[in-house]
This record gives sequence, C-alpha cells and structure tokens, in this order.
Amino acid sequence: MKIATGNDLATGDVVWWDGEGWSRHVEDAIDVGEAGAALIAREEAARRVNVPYVIDAEPTAGGPRPAHIKDRIRALGPTVRADLNRVAIDPASGSWVI
Repeated sequence: MKIATGNDLATGDVVWWDGEGWSRHVEDAIDVGEAGAALIAREEAARRVNVPYVIDAEPTAGGPRPAHIKDRIRALGPTVRADLNRVAIDPASGSWVI
C-alpha cells in the first residue's frame, strides 16, 4: 500500500491524502497505488501542501500504518510529553501565511 503525505502550507501540520483532499488524520489516507507520482505532481503545481511525497504503509484495522518510523512519528505526533513542548509566543502564528 502506498499513501501520500506532506505538510499544510498555512499551518505546517502533517497531512495525508484522503482521495478528495488533505486530512490531518492518517486513518483517512487512501492507497494511491501507481497514481502517486501523478498526484504529487498535481499537488505540487497547485501549491496546497509543502513537499508532498508517497510512502509505503501497511493496511490495518485502524487505518494505514506508515512503514517507516519517521512517518509513524509524523502520523502519531511528538514522542515527548506535551508539557515539555515549546509554546508559541503568538498563538495566532499558525495562521501566518508566508
């Protein structure tokens, strides 16, 4: 199984291709199969996500599970306790558009 991922241009959030758009939940990702390269080219041209790419994943009852540890961390979130994360000085910084 192959799924597509990238980062949302406005927020930087990890996103997953769900067949119609980009979702923040890996459980929504669909198998892009051999169409992945065409999808990535189209999404790069549309500039909706930053550096989209296709990864290997395993289908599970809970949704796709990325094969590589880097993408599993991207899918599941930080590996440190939430109280150890830095807090943005400006809470609206997620809405900044460069």
